Amino acid sequence: MTDKAQKLSNQQLKQFRSIAHNLKPVVTVAQNGLAESVMKEIDRALTQHELIKVKVQVGDRELRQQAITEICSLSGAERVQSIGNIAVLFRAARQPDPKLSNLLRHGQTGN
Repeated sequence: MTDKAQKLSNQQLKQFRSIAHNLKPVVTVAQNGLAESVMKEIDRALTQHELIKVKVQVGDRELRQQAITEICSLSGAERVQSIGNIAVLFRAARQPDPKLSNLLRHGQTGN
């Protein structure tokens, strides 16, 4: 889907967590797991918004962490934060849309 995710600095992680605080989850991963349609929706959301929240409602804590790790691996995104069943993911867009990118709308860049 994309190139290998770049490693975010601590400052970027802090900024991204701050921006994500007011975001709503755009995708929910339920008991059916990571179906192809769910991964396509996550990919679309990352391409448009760069920084997204995903709600992962699968089993216990260990299963949630495995699902989040798999999402990051398949999508090329980096986990910014995960609290409970909510994960914040980031993947820089090649050509971010200023109207859709959560980073550009908040005056940040992914670089």
